[in-house]
Amino acid sequence: MDAIPLVHASLGGQELAAVEEVFASEWPAGQGPRGKALELQLAERFGSAEAVALSSCAAALHLSLLALGAGPGDEVIVADYTFPAPAHAARYVGAVPVFADVRADTGTIDPQAVEALVGPRTAGVIAVDTVGLPADYAELESITDRHGLFLIEDAACAVGATYRGRPAGALAPVACLSFHGRKGITSGEGGALLTSDPALAADVRLRSSFGIGAIYDKARVVGLPIPEFTEIGYNYKLSDIAAAILQVQVGRIEELLDRRRAVAARYDELLKDEDLVTPPHVPPDRSHAWQSYMVTLDPDVDRAGVAADLRAQGIGCGHGTWASHLEPVYETAQACPVSADLFRRNLAVPMHAELTPDQVERVIEALRTALRTHARPHTN
Repeated sequence: MDAIPLVHASLGGQELAAVEEVFASEWPAGQGPRGKALELQLAERFGSAEAVALSSCAAALHLSLLALGAGPGDEVIVADYTFPAPAHAARYVGAVPVFADVRADTGTIDPQAVEALVGPRTAGVIAVDTVGLPADYAELESITDRHGLFLIEDAACAVGATYRGRPAGALAPVACLSFHGRKGITSGEGGALLTSDPALAADVRLRSSFGIGAIYDKARVVGLPIPEFTEIGYNYKLSDIAAAILQVQVGRIEELLDRRRAVAARYDELLKDEDLVTPPHVPPDRSHAWQSYMVTLDPDVDRAGVAADLRAQGIGCGHGTWASHLEPVYETAQACPVSADLFRRNLAVPMHAELTPDQVERVIEALRTALRTHARPHTN
């Protein structure tokens, strides 16, 4: 049988045509006309005052912390159950990441855990829309406002999701997006920062280009303007080639998300009576972007055995995401028991816009068989 990959990018003729246009232009590098057009498109799509196109979501997180003034001596509360980019970003600026446990039903950062962690050194909070599901922003905003902290939304996986009628990417004063190859829309790699603060956006845009601003703009000034390095910046620009791809992908958000929703709905239907797994939970006040579809296995199921059986049949699967506090790089004594439990028991099965109904049926049939093969017998 043909393989069913865990992820698959939905890229085609429209994206190729956009790239050809950039090839024929004079500017394939970063912060050119396609990048500027993408920023306007993103700002309009998300109802944001400013959008800055960047090389990755990690770059957006790093630059947002710099712009917000986080640094040595500060603590940044970060969601634990996630790819550890938020914790990395805190380390990049010399701050200490403090890991907040998550809700057992959604895997999103638990506001009560955040409240308990706020201390005299706390500068802010980075919430994560876990694998595409927005966090509890009403409660989080109440906490950060009360304590005078910044709030950043890591919406890396959540383009297309909503929370109380508002789009993910517009749920905090600063939001960071990813356009990595497994996201709902993609240019292979890439990211963006969205903010309601024009001054913060200007700071991020300057730092993203070595601290000298856009060479494209300066090359069009009559005379010979010589850029001055006013900040220690970084090479975090998004190329115009990637920006052109993303202009097409942004226009396809609803089409691609509708296809992912259909896959998720079918998975839900096929698993509703399966007692060895718990399907994803989506609270009624929000919607999921379905970057991943993760099931939580019964504690008596051997996840490694299930994964081996699926992969042997050409069906992609993965562990889901990380309990960041357990990673050796952090060497923390903190405990996040809910996150640690999800890290042990969650399993991601194929989720992308190219899955066919027959493939979905095949995934669940194989999963059911593997669950029963690798369920440990109960003992009295």
